[in-house]
Amino acid sequence: MFKNNLTDILLYRWQQTLQPFGVDQVAMERAFAQLVAVYSASHRHYHNLNHVNHVLEIIQTLQTYAENVPAVELAAWFHDVVYEPQAKDNEEKSAEYADKLLSSLGIPSHYINNISRLILKTKDHQADDHDIDSQVLLDADLGILAAKPEQYQEYADAIRQEYSWLPTSEYMKARQQVLQKFLQRPQIYFTPLMLEFAELFARYNLKAEIHILSQSYSREQHEENLHEQLLNPEENREQREL
Repeated sequence: MFKNNLTDILLYRWQQTLQPFGVDQVAMERAFAQLVAVYSASHRHYHNLNHVNHVLEIIQTLQTYAENVPAVELAAWFHDVVYEPQAKDNEEKSAEYADKLLSSLGIPSHYINNISRLILKTKDHQADDHDIDSQVLLDADLGILAAKPEQYQEYADAIRQEYSWLPTSEYMKARQQVLQKFLQRPQIYFTPLMLEFAELFARYNLKAEIHILSQSYSREQHEENLHEQLLNPEENREQREL
């Protein structure tokens, strides 16, 4: 999707979501431009405007389950607004960012509190049985896991780019652990629609990526061992003689 076209689509979504609150048009567009700039940062290979749009599309599909659709949509807009791969408090800072910007637009404080609560749920992607709005947001956020294999691979590659500062072996090990945690859940998705039509595809993609990572990790370890032997031939010879 071309950026200009995507920006137009997102601006329309932004206006539609804020319309019930009677937000000033100029302030609304200024806030939108701010969000576009943040999500267009060069280090965002996956957590960018495309991701926001994809999450909003799935929320639209799942909206009949939601109790407060505008709150879920606004949480989607802000859930990754602060994203630094090396940080541990992105969700907390994203909630603070949402609080500040939405307050400046005149959104009621009780509404903002609910939005902040939803954003924080994306930290561990867990929702209570009665927390339907969190379930809708989390299912939308994890919708990429059930994408077609080629689209999923693009997602996996983009995540690797965002963690390019990590050595390959460390990344592969950590990534496998994250994926395994999702597979160990009784179910990845919460809403009936996603559970019925996306669960199996997500599990297939996760298992496929783990398989690729495990093979690559084994090859990486083998190459590191060979490199070590070449660098220290005398030490390795003595160990073989023991």
